[in-house]
Amino acid sequence: MPKEDFDEMVHEIIITDENQFNSIIDKVKTIYPSIKINHIYKHVFSGFSVTGKRRDIQKLKTESGVQHSSPVTTYQVSVEESVPFIGGDEIRSHFDQKDHRLTGKGVKVGVIDTGVDYTHPDLRRNYKGGYDLVDGDDDPMETKGVEGRNTSHGTHVAGIIAANGKIKGVAPEADIIGYRALGPGGMGTSEQVIAAIDKAIEDKVDVINLSLGNTINGPDWPTSLALDKATEKGIVAVTSSGNSGPMVWTVGSPGTSSRAISVGASTPPMKVPYLTVGFADRKIELQPLQGSLPWKLQKKYKIVYAGMGTEKTFPKVKDKIVLMERGQITFTEKAVRALKAEASAVLIYNNTDGNFSGSLDQELPIPVASLSKADGEWLKKQMKAQNAVVKTSFQEVKDTIASFSSRGPVTHTWAIKPDVVAPGVAIDSTIPNGYQEMQGTSMAAPHVAGASAIIKQAHPGWTPEQIKAALMNTARLLEKDDGTLYKPYEQGAGRIQLHEAIHSETLIYPGSFSAGLLHHQDERTEKTIKITIDNQSEEEKKYSFEIPKNKKGIQWDLPIPFAVQPKQKREITIRLDITPSTIGAGLHYGNLFLKEGKNRYHIPYMYVIEEPDYPRIMGFQFGKGDKEDLFRYELYLPGGADEYGIVLYNPDSLRFVTFLDWDRNVARGLVEKEVNRKDRNLRGVFKAIIFVRKAGKEDIIETEISFEDTMIGGH
Repeated sequence: MPKEDFDEMVHEIIITDENQFNSIIDKVKTIYPSIKINHIYKHVFSGFSVTGKRRDIQKLKTESGVQHSSPVTTYQVSVEESVPFIGGDEIRSHFDQKDHRLTGKGVKVGVIDTGVDYTHPDLRRNYKGGYDLVDGDDDPMETKGVEGRNTSHGTHVAGIIAANGKIKGVAPEADIIGYRALGPGGMGTSEQVIAAIDKAIEDKVDVINLSLGNTINGPDWPTSLALDKATEKGIVAVTSSGNSGPMVWTVGSPGTSSRAISVGASTPPMKVPYLTVGFADRKIELQPLQGSLPWKLQKKYKIVYAGMGTEKTFPKVKDKIVLMERGQITFTEKAVRALKAEASAVLIYNNTDGNFSGSLDQELPIPVASLSKADGEWLKKQMKAQNAVVKTSFQEVKDTIASFSSRGPVTHTWAIKPDVVAPGVAIDSTIPNGYQEMQGTSMAAPHVAGASAIIKQAHPGWTPEQIKAALMNTARLLEKDDGTLYKPYEQGAGRIQLHEAIHSETLIYPGSFSAGLLHHQDERTEKTIKITIDNQSEEEKKYSFEIPKNKKGIQWDLPIPFAVQPKQKREITIRLDITPSTIGAGLHYGNLFLKEGKNRYHIPYMYVIEEPDYPRIMGFQFGKGDKEDLFRYELYLPGGADEYGIVLYNPDSLRFVTFLDWDRNVARGLVEKEVNRKDRNLRGVFKAIIFVRKAGKEDIIETEISFEDTMIGGH
């Protein structure tokens, strides 16, 4: 039985022909008794909103005079909630030096992404051109008409920055310049992204937003270096930190760029759904997939496990919740199989540690949410132990760090990333032909890009370093439920506050610092940090540091109280005396506090003792080379390797075949090599184990690689 025929209650907005409005209202009252009219609209358009049975509303939509309809979603207020949450609405009543309202007017923001639907009614006034790096033309339109590979991400990002219609972005009068660097399916290359950054520099944009990235946690990845160069050219570069949290070391390039503003995701005020099982104390947080219906289940439901969702015989799941593991087929294919089996909802748990932020390729009439691997496996155990029944509860949250938000620090430099966080959960914005809720650090970054455009309008002479400082110095430090602060490498300086950033009279940069790597056997070591105090006000300001709490093994040498004259800068020196053997191995962090009058500024800091537990290998790829019989592989070694190797096995018998490669004492960075399959007598598909040893720790990646003419390997 098709899901469309179910007698569930749904909500729709109906837009009508003005001349037939009254007759349609009469039909609703006489022909469709299940439909209730909620609101009648007179000024925005001719129409009304309704609640009723799905099949009756489907018939109503076919009546003569109905011009358009769209589902009512609880997500439509998300952007309207998140923009005020960072101070965006309040700022629009303020004025710049030319007596213009602070709306981003006159500021050019480059959106390097999947393109922009510049015909969208909320964006067409702001769109001021761009370039398509995928097709090589001047038309950076989102991918359309490619079945299963259409995109909407860039339009969503652009709307958060500068939508100016039904919804309002952070900077609703900023100019949007679109750069399509990612093509069908949201895929693109480093070449295209770097070319887009290059074009943005040529076009002299003021701000660029890159809500994209990879899993390479290294400061020297080309896209990170390209962003560093853009900031040197005077562009405020904003980038997402990634959606691979909550584990440490998950921030990816270009979020590792030292000069760019790397942004993690926080939650705006919202109700988050949680699952509980029986009398167990455990609460499982649900993250609806992008494009899913909101999770609004109220009653208790039985839950059924369906493996990967690929089995020929799907379990009986009618009116139940289906639990599946991530992998082998797409999220949409899993959900569609559950829908056809008449399930009430779908849960997909991760196949690696942590949660994930996924998306659906089509609209489905049941909610689909993601879980962490730990939560999914725990649910499976409960199902084996008992006939599991789950119940949904809702908790009001705000200003927490999203579990999917990637954490730092950055390998090698040990820098604190992200720099700040911004709303990135349940954010509604523009997409081609409408609006949709999405979540991810991709949605957090454009809040900061829009905020940067507002600050640039208010302070046109400020450099990217000063704008970054204003956002970091005035950010709000966020606390966990137990009252302890999130770590600096989880939240950076905290959640941005636009009003406070614009009115900054003191700028402190860099806004955070790392004292680097020390070793346990080191004697007492002195580290020196230089920081600039920039007084932007018209009067002298006096500053003093709060003395940090005593801690064995570290002594701070901070400047005595000092003054900075109006419109002047002063460089100060901070010294740390560290005895690693007393403190012990690990990541060590905190905040220094600088006081000026009633103002109290925080400066996150960090140092590392002993080579930490970061992944020794990242970004393995294998594929066809440029010539016949040539294949190539690449992998990234964030700290180098004492030893690494690639071992090939028969995928069926797991019998050892050969070493594809092996080396010792390899420098940090990207390793790229070619292999001739003819010379090595390699044909077919192999199971590959890639191992890397460094400083007593070994990491392994298992994958399949093919010496045929198509690439199937990668991690």
